[in-house]
Amino acid sequence: QLQLVESGGGLAQPGGSLRLSCVVSGFALDYGSIGWFRQAPGKGREGVACFNIGDGSSYYADSVTGRFTISRDNAKDTVVLEMNNLKPEDTGVYYCALDSGRHAPPGHAKAMCNLGPRTNHWGQGTQVTVSS
Repeated sequence: QLQLVESGGGLAQPGGSLRLSCVVSGFALDYGSIGWFRQAPGKGREGVACFNIGDGSSYYADSVTGRFTISRDNAKDTVVLEMNNLKPEDTGVYYCALDSGRHAPPGHAKAMCNLGPRTNHWGQGTQVTVSS
């Protein structure tokens, strides 16, 4: 059974850093797209960083460009989100999502962040709070 399990959330001060991990089981990360989404209190879910496994391209929301980095640990079937220079507006629940569709065309990382995963696989979320 396909599962996504996030970890690494917590409390950070403005300007600080956190590292989120998403362990994928039941699916070999050989194709598709994977990404991180967040939901702030009272707001809708937004894609912040997505990665096209097939062509290795990434997409970042404007609000996190230059501060967040998405990467993949092939050996561990894990996707990591490194978050630096955190801001209070980064507060929210962060979700890992997987699009396991076989045909992820060039540019799909952006499409996934904007529209969500076509195959609707989500983790349970991890809370990130940025506050002094």
